[in-house]
Amino acid sequence: MTAPTSTTATGTPYGDGGASHAPTGRAAPAHTGSAASRVLGGLALGSIALLVLYGLVWSPPDTEMADSVRLMYIHVPAASFLYTGCFITTVASAMWLRRRTPGWDALAGASAEISLVFAAITLGTGSLWGRPTWGTYWTWDARLTSTALLTALLVGYLALRRLDVDPSARSTRAAVLGLLLVPNVIIVNRSVEWWRSLHQRSTLVKLDPTIEGEMLVALMVGFLAVGLVFTWLLVHRFRVAWLEYQSERLDLDIALAERRAEAEQRTQPTEATPA
Repeated sequence: MTAPTSTTATGTPYGDGGASHAPTGRAAPAHTGSAASRVLGGLALGSIALLVLYGLVWSPPDTEMADSVRLMYIHVPAASFLYTGCFITTVASAMWLRRRTPGWDALAGASAEISLVFAAITLGTGSLWGRPTWGTYWTWDARLTSTALLTALLVGYLALRRLDVDPSARSTRAAVLGLLLVPNVIIVNRSVEWWRSLHQRSTLVKLDPTIEGEMLVALMVGFLAVGLVFTWLLVHRFRVAWLEYQSERLDLDIALAERRAEAEQRTQPTEATPA
C-alpha cells in the first residue's frame, strides 16, 4: 500500500484543544511496507498457494457435500478471523474511550475495515455453499441472519467514522458502537446452539472433531493462510491510518499558523503615509 509523501507531525491524542505541533522535518514514507511486512506478505502468498493445492487437489471430496466442501477451507477461517477483527475493534475502542490516544483509534478503524472484508467473504462463500446444500443461496437462518446483522453493524461503525464532525467526537461515537461488536459476535457464534438452525454446528471445537485426514489438514492450512493475510492487511491498514492521522494534524498546524499570522498582521499598527 502506498501513501502520499508529506512532512509528519508529532502524534498526540485527539481533542487537544487545537494545540500546535511542530513538524519533525522528516518525510513520511511513500509506502507502508517494511522488511517484516514483506516477509509476512511472502509467507501469506506461500500459504495461499499451499491452500490452493490442498483445497483443490490433494484433499478428497466429501461423501455428502462432494466438492462443495472445499468452500469450507475458506469459509470457516474467514468467519473465525471476522470474529478476531471484531474483538480487536472492541478492545481498541474501549482503550480509546479510556486513554484517548490516536493509536487505539487508528487500530479500531483499521481492524473494522478488515473485518468487513472478511464478513463479505464469509457471507459470499456461505451463500455459494448453501446453494447445492440447502437448495438456495440465502435463507433467514439464525446463523446467516445474525452474521448479516454483524456486517450491518460494521458498515454503520465505518460510516460513523466518516462523519464530518470534530475528530474526537467522531471517534468517541464510533467507539461506543464498536463496543457492541463482541456481544454480536457471541450471538453469531452461539446462534446454532440457541436456536434451531440449518447451519451445521462446530466441527472443530470438540474433543472428537468430525473432520479428519487430508480434509482436516486442508482446513488447518486454510486457517494459516487466512490468518497471515488478515495480519498482513491489518498491519498495512493501520500504518495508512496512522499516516492519515499525521497528515490531518499537519494540515491543522498549517491552518493554525496561517490564522495566527493573519491575526498578528491585523493587530500591528499601520505606518503613516507621508504627505
